[in-house]
Amino acid sequence: MSLFAFLVGIVSSMIGVGGGFLIVPILVLIYAISTHLAVGTSVVMIVFTALSSTFAYARQKRIDYSLGSILATGSIPGAALGAYATSFISPAGLASLFGVFLIIVAVRMLIAPNDRKGEKRSRIWGWIRGIKDAQGHVFQYEANMVPGIALSLLAGFASGFFGVGGGAVMVPVMVLVMTMPMHIAVATSMFIMIFTSVSAATTHILLGNVLADSAIALGIGIVFGTQVGAFTARRLRARSLQRVFAAFLLVIGARMALQYFS
Repeated sequence: MSLFAFLVGIVSSMIGVGGGFLIVPILVLIYAISTHLAVGTSVVMIVFTALSSTFAYARQKRIDYSLGSILATGSIPGAALGAYATSFISPAGLASLFGVFLIIVAVRMLIAPNDRKGEKRSRIWGWIRGIKDAQGHVFQYEANMVPGIALSLLAGFASGFFGVGGGAVMVPVMVLVMTMPMHIAVATSMFIMIFTSVSAATTHILLGNVLADSAIALGIGIVFGTQVGAFTARRLRARSLQRVFAAFLLVIGARMALQYFS
């Protein structure tokens, strides 16, 4: 199980997600764990993912802490609400929705235009940002804050409901809606995920949806994998990173959806 988590950690840190979109299907399809327990256990693992990845990206100086802190205010209550909502749906229904959700996000990312870091549009609520990373590369962008804050609630809900870190929603929101550079969005997503995952994990623990031994085993593997993923992401072009993100979501989403629709 730790080996799976290590491999998932590489992918999740590289594309700015918690890894739940891979771990939940693995726990359900390979280890025959019920979807509710898989979701809850995955969220606890994602706490380790977020902390380890944030540490790696902090060294690269690619996290927009100010913007991330604001978006976290919406994702925290959303995560608790999403975790609680799992109590009102069957395991099969939850897995099916999980798959469809991933497919929708993947298609949107694949048809999106190239990274728009150079795009200049005047917005009433736009926030002009500038970040210089550890290698001296400067990222300048105007973040579209109003829809970003509103949609951060949805990202939080997805985190608690589907057992993902929220990055599967937050990264597309930051890139497609807020027009942030992909590399900054990925790094900032991991920072936001700390708050989101802790909120969702706390609720799932209270609901009894967590297998402690499995969560620990997954956490150990994920910590090492995320360091490799963050290192790899730094060397990928923004558009390539976006396509990798979408491809993984599409494959896993289709696998989960077909498993329960058939």
